[in-house]
Amino acid sequence: MSVANSLYARLLGWLLLLLLGLGGIMVQQAWLDAKLTADRAYDRLLEAATLAIAEQVKWQDDRLWLDLPPAALEMLSTDAEERVFYSLHDANGRFVTGNIELPALGTENSHSSPGNDIFTVDNMHYRDLPLRLGTRYARIDVWQTSAGFEVRMAHTREGRQQLTNQLFRRSLSYILGMAALSVSIFLVAIRLALAPLTRLRRALRERDPRTLEPLTLPLPRELAELREALNELLKRMRRVHAGQERFIGDASHQLRTPLAGLSARAELALRHQDPEQWRDALKAMLDTSTHASRQAMQLLSLTRLNNPEYRPELKPLNLAHLAQDAVTRHWSTCHRAGIDLGLNAPSAETNTTPPVIFGEQWQLEEALSNLIDNAQRHGARHITLSTTMEPLGILVDDDGPGIPTALRTRVLRPFHRISHDPEGSGLGLAIVNSIARAHHAQFILSDSPTGGLRAALYFPASQPNLSIAENTPCAT
Repeated sequence: MSVANSLYARLLGWLLLLLLGLGGIMVQQAWLDAKLTADRAYDRLLEAATLAIAEQVKWQDDRLWLDLPPAALEMLSTDAEERVFYSLHDANGRFVTGNIELPALGTENSHSSPGNDIFTVDNMHYRDLPLRLGTRYARIDVWQTSAGFEVRMAHTREGRQQLTNQLFRRSLSYILGMAALSVSIFLVAIRLALAPLTRLRRALRERDPRTLEPLTLPLPRELAELREALNELLKRMRRVHAGQERFIGDASHQLRTPLAGLSARAELALRHQDPEQWRDALKAMLDTSTHASRQAMQLLSLTRLNNPEYRPELKPLNLAHLAQDAVTRHWSTCHRAGIDLGLNAPSAETNTTPPVIFGEQWQLEEALSNLIDNAQRHGARHITLSTTMEPLGILVDDDGPGIPTALRTRVLRPFHRISHDPEGSGLGLAIVNSIARAHHAQFILSDSPTGGLRAALYFPASQPNLSIAENTPCAT
């Protein structure tokens, strides 16, 4: 079995895809959090360093004076060996002192209010160096004057990047550990979740192929629905199997009688020396073999029709032509028996639209032959075939004794006969009923206007009303 057709692989694939998506989001968030944490930590150091410098700013000789504390620079000195810059500017932004003149960023006049002490921080590029710049706006108040000033301090980002990487690696190790644990849990959970399916598969493999008993394996709700569907299928198969066994038994009984008759006739003929006795025995054996052959053909037809895998090739058929061909085939036999066989269907000379269906030609010919033969064997003297448009169907009317209403359902079963005609097999109407089901048609037995029985095949109204060339006997 390929991986694409594996339910286990599909579930694991979807869960891993979900885990991969969540993991990607978590990794990205871990990186952003690590960067933000590193920036906050170094911004606090930058803020403390500018405060330490601002506290050392003095007013001396009518100007700002700075005694740089070494601790202010040491705060930003790490193993990453960042470069640290600072500068002092007066209230007008003029450079006073520092190791480099740093540009102003952010709000420039925020220190204009007396006693204001504000710290801002931002990124910048100075001489192609990415820097983090912190600016402190402060004011010095002495008895001589009150003046504002700015302390600008910047450093390169090596330490921040190093701290970001350390924090990210630690978070990434946690994420990878959680991912490995999640995958392990997924593997175990999926296997446990699919364990009932494995038990069901094992139970089906271990079943005796001859048993059709329902499954009683306890399963979860989703698989319990599948189990009930399988049990319903087994129930239908039991009914089909019982019907097949009954059919085989009836068929064996029906065929055993003529075969026993043949054996008895042959044994009786061997006891006589008179050729006339042999002739009578051979004639009886011929009749019996003909009857047995007809029964065998009907059994084969019924078996073929009841095969659920049989898919007939449906073609457009003209019901009027089917009825006409059936009358032509049986006219000679009926005429010799003194039976009037007639047809009531649209002819080629009329402009009436012919009734057209989609069907299997040999099956419908078999159905009409069985209906005509059934009427002939049960005492009909007049048989008429006709077609109708609304509803779309073909009718066989006779003036025989008919079939009582209470028995019309029973006679559709194989081997069920209402008369003791030795030539009958009890299969004709069952075959017609099977052919009707194969064509999604209704087979209805009712009283005929002529006083006998009407056997009608009514086809679905959705059958297309196609135009068929009149020079074709049955189909195009």
